Amino acid sequence: MIAVLIFPDFQLLDAAGPIAAFEVAMRYAAGEPAIRTIAIQTGPVRSSSGVELLARSTRAAGNVTTLIVAGGQGVDEAARCARTLSFVRSMARRGVRIASVCSGAFILAEAGLLDGRRATTHWQRTRQFIATYPKVKLEPDQIFVRDGDIWTSAGISAGIDLSLAMISEDYGEEIARKTARQLVLYHRRSGGQSQFSSLLELKAPTGRFAPLLAWARENLAAPLTVETLSERAGMSTRHFSRAFIAETGTTPSKAVEKLRVEVAKARVQSSAEAIERVAEATGFRDPERMRRAFIRAFGQPPQSLRRAARAG
Repeated sequence: MIAVLIFPDFQLLDAAGPIAAFEVAMRYAAGEPAIRTIAIQTGPVRSSSGVELLARSTRAAGNVTTLIVAGGQGVDEAARCARTLSFVRSMARRGVRIASVCSGAFILAEAGLLDGRRATTHWQRTRQFIATYPKVKLEPDQIFVRDGDIWTSAGISAGIDLSLAMISEDYGEEIARKTARQLVLYHRRSGGQSQFSSLLELKAPTGRFAPLLAWARENLAAPLTVETLSERAGMSTRHFSRAFIAETGTTPSKAVEKLRVEVAKARVQSSAEAIERVAEATGFRDPERMRRAFIRAFGQPPQSLRRAARAG
């Protein structure tokens, strides 16, 4: 049984994202969805958008095996609620797997569940979190973090990434892949990947070149020349280059480098994979070429980022 803990002014997607992911996974696993929303006060609970979800009492959490705590505008008040904190602590004592989405990490931290543990939260609240909870080993550049039975995730949509990882653990990789495909999502964004996608840094990632950029990100090892991209887009090279710059604010080659650097950084920080292999897999080919790209993007070579990640 999956339970999502909500409270007044919670962020709707923090709850709806994991609910949708687990619903699809449970159906693929040939079972009926076993998911419920719960709250300290039963009945309709208003999200920050004004949309309400109907919640059961926390007393109905007897057979819950996973508790997901939402975040949102109301999280600070929820983190001051003694009943909320007591409930979360009681679930932890029972050995329930507990996760937070976005700023929901503040509730887990206030309950003492994150002391001495690795965790993450929404990038806008990292300074506040670090200042308020110095005992927590915050990793602000992560999509999600798992430390034992406690999971935390970054801003809003990262709750779906976290859910897909849990689904993989519960039902296996194949169902996780099917779930991601059904939701039209990447199966796995690395837990070491920046909360910001290079696709989001482009001026108009949702425009006509969005499918092309998504394809490029999945085929970084290929020779993604301007000619290759323009052919994929069905345009002449000259027209493609002009239109791409006008719509995204950067050149095709710089956009491809951003994507390669993003994925390479994730692999460098989250694995012991040889730097040469990372360069080959992400299309840089030459480790020296990748090193120069890293310095342009991050001011540090790959080896320095790997050492910093391990030290953290």
